[in-house]
Amino acid sequence: MITDKASYRYYLERDLKAYQLEKLSFYNYCWMDSLRFQRRLRKIEYLNNVKRKNIFCRIQLILLEISNHHLATRLGFSVPKNVFGAGLCFVHYGTIVVSARAKIGENCRIHPSTSIGDYNGVPTIGDNVYIGPGAKIFGNITIGNNVAIGANAVVNSDIPDNVTVGGIPAKIISQKSSIDQDVFPESLIIQKKK
Repeated sequence: MITDKASYRYYLERDLKAYQLEKLSFYNYCWMDSLRFQRRLRKIEYLNNVKRKNIFCRIQLILLEISNHHLATRLGFSVPKNVFGAGLCFVHYGTIVVSARAKIGENCRIHPSTSIGDYNGVPTIGDNVYIGPGAKIFGNITIGNNVAIGANAVVNSDIPDNVTVGGIPAKIISQKSSIDQDVFPESLIIQKKK
């Protein structure tokens, strides 16, 4: 979660790397709608978490939330603030629905037609997780680090670290992790100490 200006900058930097960009150009900001949505989302998180008491920042927060809501509606995103860690990448625009109570770690790569829902609890998702198109994740479950979730998978039970899952309901189909499958840029992956 963004707690100060340094963490805000860290999130912006990691998000750009997730899109395989070194710097944000005017062209990228104008033509990559999902990146523009995400940058605004990070600014909203920063203003909400850090600058909440300043009246001018509150006005800016309200205006940003309105403009980002319009963009989110056009893109098909229902993504609340303070859910995703740094390094988030929306691969394409399209329907993406995420519960406001879900917790998702760093370096999440998420495709359209995905739902991370609230049904008898919400999921907790680890770092370096790839979520394929059409995946549905719900319930009071934990998904480990370095997991690849296949297209159209329905995940309703706990998933250990370093595996690939698929099917309805999702089962382990490979011992290859998301890192083994090269779905993330090398510069983005952070290996966690055990």
